[in-house]
Amino acid sequence: MKIKLSAVVLLGIAFSTTSCATIFTGTKDKISFTSTPEGAKVMHKGVEKCTTPCTAEIPRSLSKQTITFEKEGFTSKEIKLMKNFNAVTLLNIVLGGAIGVGIDAATGSLTKYSVKKYDVALEETQLQQQ
Repeated sequence: MKIKLSAVVLLGIAFSTTSCATIFTGTKDKISFTSTPEGAKVMHKGVEKCTTPCTAEIPRSLSKQTITFEKEGFTSKEIKLMKNFNAVTLLNIVLGGAIGVGIDAATGSLTKYSVKKYDVALEETQLQQQ
């Protein structure tokens, strides 16, 4: 009887500390970027991720995430990444994992990027046009 109770307690702890969205969907999303003209640097939080056309892994976050496209001779353009609620997080609630919801929030997996492809048209700077 003591072994069964211990097993139930351990199983309960395991379920209550799961972070389903983090485990099942990860903490990053692959997003494709293209620009007109091609060859723009894709910057996220001041770090170059790739040069268009390209695909980069962008970490999830609960805060607003932006990408900046930069190319010499063109005005930089900033876009906001679109995201929505990650429904996999609901498994934490079903399994009784309040701690798991917290982990998913901390890793950014509570949300996921809803748009996986961005295409940006860059404008030439005034100096280039003259």
